[in-house]
Amino acid sequence: MIAAYKVRHDTHYRYTTIVATSQHTACLKPRDLPYQHTRVHQLLVEPGPSSASERVDYFGNIVDHFQIVRPHTELSVSARSVVEVHDRQQPIDPDASGRWEHLEAMSSDVAQFRFASPHVPLTAEMRAFAEPSFPASQTILGGALDLMHRIHAGFSFDASATNVSTPVTRVLAERRGVCQDFAHFQLSCLRSLGLAARYVSGYLLTDPPPGQPRLIGADASHAWIAVYCPQHGWVDLDPTNDVVVGQRHVTLAWGRDYSDVSPLRGVLLGGADHSLHVSVSVVPADDPIQAIVQLGSD
Repeated sequence: MIAAYKVRHDTHYRYTTIVATSQHTACLKPRDLPYQHTRVHQLLVEPGPSSASERVDYFGNIVDHFQIVRPHTELSVSARSVVEVHDRQQPIDPDASGRWEHLEAMSSDVAQFRFASPHVPLTAEMRAFAEPSFPASQTILGGALDLMHRIHAGFSFDASATNVSTPVTRVLAERRGVCQDFAHFQLSCLRSLGLAARYVSGYLLTDPPPGQPRLIGADASHAWIAVYCPQHGWVDLDPTNDVVVGQRHVTLAWGRDYSDVSPLRGVLLGGADHSLHVSVSVVPADDPIQAIVQLGSD
């Protein structure tokens, strides 16, 4: 089974003073994966950049670089994609994922996700929160699922409670935040136990199929985690919605935490203060070919 989506991510900056020149990086192209294929992708920038290039970063994400040398007081960046997402058909058997305390040797590309990172500290406080989900006989996946359930039940989604720099200790104290906070918090809990877990950025289907609930976070870019189980590989979990990630999620990028996969960042000469508006839309593309044609005419 294959689902196709039209994805649009628009970012608009308005500066209080003139920006003489700027350089930016964008992590806005969905990854190509065994269960996901990007049919077409466009990155539209206004004012038009004087130079632009694309590279693959350390984690395998696609990163665009562009430079604007024309003086400007506004910047618009629009990423538009048509993405096909397959049913992963991943067998999720928590009992077959191995006991969490019997950690096997890991390759370096997996083990790197066991350590602290800028937004994911390893603390006794986080370990203490995680431990009830990981008794001695618990499996890796069984514990990660239980931890996800507890975060969803005990924390409230509140878009006004946090910002990109809010520490997970505050999220724990106030028990509220957004998808990025819940992802960082679960990562901190898992890594504090010595488990490997990575941050995943992406999108959610804006309009769910008939009869299915609308997931939280569908009007913005989304974030979830993936925990490593030797028997299953990486298993993606969405603590904001308390679900195993499936076809309604579009994977954009992954890294240690948000700082590795920020959608857009830049260095400016000038600009002073600014206002920011971001909008995201993910809608079904019943006819992917027609969606590709429409994308080019938008």
